[in-house]
Amino acid sequence: MGKRNNQRKNKAMLDSDDENSSVSSSSTARSDLMSVSGTDEVQVDKDSLLEQALDALYEKRGSTREKALAAIIDAFNTNLQHQFVEKKFATLLHLCLNSIKKGSSKEISLACHAIGLLALTVGSGDNAHEILEESVIPISQALKSQSDSLKTVSLVDCLAIVTFVGATKTEETERSMQIMWQLLHPKLGSNVVAVKLPAVVITAVVSAWAFILTTMDGCSLNSKDWQEYISYFSTLLDKDDRSVRIASGEALASIFETGSIEKFATENKTTPDGSVPEGNKSREGYTHILGLKSKILNQVRSLSAEAGGKGSAKKDLNSQRNLFKDVLEFLEDGYAPDISMKIGGDSLQTSTWSELIKLNFMKHFLGGGFIKHMQDNEFLQVVFGFTPKRKHLLGVEHQMSSGEKRMFRSPNSIQNKARTQFLNKQRMLSKVGSSSFSIVIACTFLVTTAPFDVRNISKTNAPVRFILYYLLFSGHLLLPVPFFCCKKHLKKHFSGLYTLYIFLR
Repeated sequence: MGKRNNQRKNKAMLDSDDENSSVSSSSTARSDLMSVSGTDEVQVDKDSLLEQALDALYEKRGSTREKALAAIIDAFNTNLQHQFVEKKFATLLHLCLNSIKKGSSKEISLACHAIGLLALTVGSGDNAHEILEESVIPISQALKSQSDSLKTVSLVDCLAIVTFVGATKTEETERSMQIMWQLLHPKLGSNVVAVKLPAVVITAVVSAWAFILTTMDGCSLNSKDWQEYISYFSTLLDKDDRSVRIASGEALASIFETGSIEKFATENKTTPDGSVPEGNKSREGYTHILGLKSKILNQVRSLSAEAGGKGSAKKDLNSQRNLFKDVLEFLEDGYAPDISMKIGGDSLQTSTWSELIKLNFMKHFLGGGFIKHMQDNEFLQVVFGFTPKRKHLLGVEHQMSSGEKRMFRSPNSIQNKARTQFLNKQRMLSKVGSSSFSIVIACTFLVTTAPFDVRNISKTNAPVRFILYYLLFSGHLLLPVPFFCCKKHLKKHFSGLYTLYIFLR
């Protein structure tokens, strides 16, 4: 797809509700942890704080566990806790899952956030996959009791993050998407009662679903699924709540970017056995998708120019207009929005709907820790193709973990051992040099005082000849040169030795 020549700095599309994150402030979390530990003195050392918070998760009192989880979240937001995770990964995961199974809505919300941060810290790999597999069932079971919006939103966000980081197979991603889809669009039966979801929950689930979709290949989903998704999100564009409409607009843009109209129709053209079905069915599916797209175009065009009504928030209205102008341009011309935002002194660019949706979701989930993670979290840097400049990573010394300090700064580290060996070698060479210089002075004295024929060195006695050769090959022949009056005289009578001398010098 093409890109617009004039890059749009569409910062309004980036989520601005970071300050509403459930993460506690650093000072609050630390003061809470002091009351958790029950001691008069609490060490400032972060490893010690995390150890105390982890121990507090074993307590029976729910409020104690909540404070401990808040402290853990604060620590993971402000620094990447690789050293702690390496030692306590499994313990932290299972204690958080225990909070999801038995805790209050607030405790469940905090535990979900802690698990998501844990997944982002470990990055893709076996540990992230373990987090996903261990978390899916408890999260799915907790979602069945939709008693509290905060709890439901947190569970969905956590499922989205652990799937995004830990899923290694398409089936694992589809499983999580299906869990979310059942919340939005449940299959009604004798044992299923339709529940009207609050707008905040619908917005969260749609955003999380679209976030996971960014990891999918459009060819892996069949046209029937696409039709169901497109049709449902089209109905959400008519809802009264602007946040629901905005989330649905982004989801639709992501769907059309992930799977084009041609892909939607291709699947129906052949059957599993390779035979060609009746043309009517293929044309019907293709025509249905085109009809939905035409309907969505009209909806998007209307929302991009919606007039502000009484009591409508101007900020939300502008966000809606900007978003749907971009969606309209994308659906009509194929141009995705170009977004640029500053992280420290560096610029992060997005040029597709997929990248924009990932960026918005990560900003929403990490809140105040987004900048820190983008600067230090290698997993996120790979996801967004972002490489911060080294000059913006100053202060790395006091950000080093205890393990890194032992590796690079202790007297027994490889770096310091190498430096010690180098200095010892220099001292040894210095001693050898001064001893050699003393020998040269002595030899020079003997040469300059010994009687020998300068025009015929072969007549000179053996000890003096030996000393002369030593001075020549050690590069110190210039010391006795005054005895020979001049180098020119030396060159004339000892041309071969002098040539060798010049080469060695």
